[in-house]
Amino acid sequence: MARKNRSAEKRHRQSLVRRARNRAVRTRVRHQIRKVREAIARGDAAAAAAELKEATRIITKAASKGVLHRNTASRYVARLSRKVASLAA
Repeated sequence: MARKNRSAEKRHRQSLVRRARNRAVRTRVRHQIRKVREAIARGDAAAAAAELKEATRIITKAASKGVLHRNTASRYVARLSRKVASLAA
């Protein structure tokens, strides 16, 4: 007897793969944001700037893949940049 709903089963498999990938990307973004905030809290301007550069790259990549909305990504980058700039000043 043939299985029904083959396309639904395939969609479910695909959704599980996408969910795992999206969760990994979001976790990576959050960890990098945390690193920037920790450098800011320590008052280390050089480390904060270096971590911000990496965070910007990761956040932009997540937005381009559709994991984050582009406005959300811009907001994250803008807020972190403002904090790092105020630390350097």
